[in-house]
Amino acid sequence: MTRLLAFGVFLALVCLVIHLRFVRGTRLPRPYSLVADAVLAIMWALALVGIGSGELFDPSWARMPGFLGLTWLAVILYLVLGTLLVGVVTLGIRIVSSLRGRDSGAIRFGVNRLGSALVAAASVVAVTYGVFEASEPRITNTTVALERLPAEFDGLRVALVSDLHVGPARGESFVQKVVDDINAQAPDLILLDGDLIDGTVDLVGSDLNPLRELSAPLGVFGVSGNHEFYADDGGKWLDLWSTLGITVLRNDREEVTRNGVSIDIAGINDATAPAPYEPDLTVALEGRQSDRFVLLLAHQPKQAHEASEMGVDMQVSGHTHAGQIWPLRYLVPLQQPSVEGLDRIGGTTLFTTRGAGAWGPPVRVAAPPEISMLQLVGA
Repeated sequence: MTRLLAFGVFLALVCLVIHLRFVRGTRLPRPYSLVADAVLAIMWALALVGIGSGELFDPSWARMPGFLGLTWLAVILYLVLGTLLVGVVTLGIRIVSSLRGRDSGAIRFGVNRLGSALVAAASVVAVTYGVFEASEPRITNTTVALERLPAEFDGLRVALVSDLHVGPARGESFVQKVVDDINAQAPDLILLDGDLIDGTVDLVGSDLNPLRELSAPLGVFGVSGNHEFYADDGGKWLDLWSTLGITVLRNDREEVTRNGVSIDIAGINDATAPAPYEPDLTVALEGRQSDRFVLLLAHQPKQAHEASEMGVDMQVSGHTHAGQIWPLRYLVPLQQPSVEGLDRIGGTTLFTTRGAGAWGPPVRVAAPPEISMLQLVGA
């Protein structure tokens, strides 16, 4: 509740800035100004419902209003960015006019008014597009060439899905669609790479029930992401996954065998997991045959640095969402070595999926959601 209150205060300040820029700053006449302020107030309240849905509020009633409120947060992002852009333009006009000894007040007001209108319209259009883009995870196909892959595993088809973020804005029907899409691909192996939920086991756990329908000859494996530890004890979430037919890798590994030859599927907890769930790759790889190919599940791409040092052949990750909402993707490299797709970290091949869901706003702009189908082949 404390976090929700703090966010509510912060969001109220942001809404005040938007009021000053788009209502007061443009001298919006009545009744339009009253309507705009009413929208700000209502959306502020719905955003709080969205943030609390799944953790404080039961999604059975909070998901619909929360969906609207969380979507509004994406609109706010673009309104703020647009405000900065308009501010830079009007500042430039003011500086140039001042150097020429002219009064630019009327011009700046006109630019501000027109710019604000364009920003508001563009924000709504971009987010509306983003809502539809986020609603349909697409199947993507990537061939991964690996030097040490045994010939018996050549052509192995792996379904990788991450970052469903079920709870506040998406529910069981979304999970069912993802499951149906994965099973339709008839993969040999299914990997779930964390951040499946946002919320508590009591309020959101049942939304994951369709995961028990996942089926692959070599099994279904999963690891925790960072969000499993936000609203609840992460161990409770992993225990629930185990009841759904998922082999949960908690700093450990399993052998999978094909045509009489085995490889290791290893998995570690998220890089930020609290005690007693800290990631431990040394424990996960302990006792394995060093000449055996190992595929590692680790939620965050940056965990590939240690994986490379430990001789991991391939790591699959999620977490980044490829930025989710443009232009946030340009901030991802400040924290992670990969934004999306195939990369090489030292001696380890890294694949980062964009994820199938969305965190916070159920919106994706220039970062479409995906279910990644990987075909592993010998180099």
